[in-house]
Amino acid sequence: MIKKNFKIYFKKKIDHILHFAAQAGVRYAVKNPKSYIHSNVNGFKSIISIVKKVEPKSFIFASSSSVYGDAKKYPVTENDKMKPKNLYAKTKKFNEIYAFNELKKTKIKIIGLRLFTIYGEWGRPDMLIFKFLDYAKKKKIFELNNNGEMFRDFTYIEPAVKIIRKLIFFNHKKNFNIFNICSSQPIKVSFVIKKLSTISKFDKIKKVPMNKLEVYKTYGSNKRVIKYLNIKNKNFLNFNLGLKQTSNWFKKFNHLI
Repeated sequence: MIKKNFKIYFKKKIDHILHFAAQAGVRYAVKNPKSYIHSNVNGFKSIISIVKKVEPKSFIFASSSSVYGDAKKYPVTENDKMKPKNLYAKTKKFNEIYAFNELKKTKIKIIGLRLFTIYGEWGRPDMLIFKFLDYAKKKKIFELNNNGEMFRDFTYIEPAVKIIRKLIFFNHKKNFNIFNICSSQPIKVSFVIKKLSTISKFDKIKKVPMNKLEVYKTYGSNKRVIKYLNIKNKNFLNFNLGLKQTSNWFKKFNHLI
């Protein structure tokens, strides 16, 4: 598709290119590893080739918190070593390295975003909150990994988008930046499941062992991006309120995802 529609990129000057498409998810890589290479490696290379030719002011792309793997200390910072433990995470690490190596000699401002469990309206249907609500609607037994004894840095979509918007129009000095996009408030998965069970009045849950490809905890520091953009309101949306808004949205629009 990129090659077929390549000419449209040259009709007008493009100031910013944002790349958020990917084959996401950890477990699907076991069933179809080729899809991750096709989308996250070869697809990313194709995007970079376009960026080189178009030469926008900035190129912003989605990386992932999964590049950290199982960290030894929390919260993780952008300077911590990347230790991906699954194929998806490895492709995201590749994206960061490839973007830097291919574009470092250009004047393009390159920004990689390590996104931490983004949730909210129009979220991915295969992620925890929407998946549980969908199973509740269909009365299907929900498999709970490790009895919910994991932590995730749930980050509501609205403040995340506001930060990304600021980054698009910011006057960047450095040519390459990596930022954690996170609330910096890890929530225990079992707590989330309990809340969702109350909301949906559904409790058909089957406990399954810990998936070896999953990390035990995601918990990032957002200090770098807050300081960088001089953000005054440092508070992300309260999780209970964010979960309520997400659940209400699902009730109205779940047929669209």
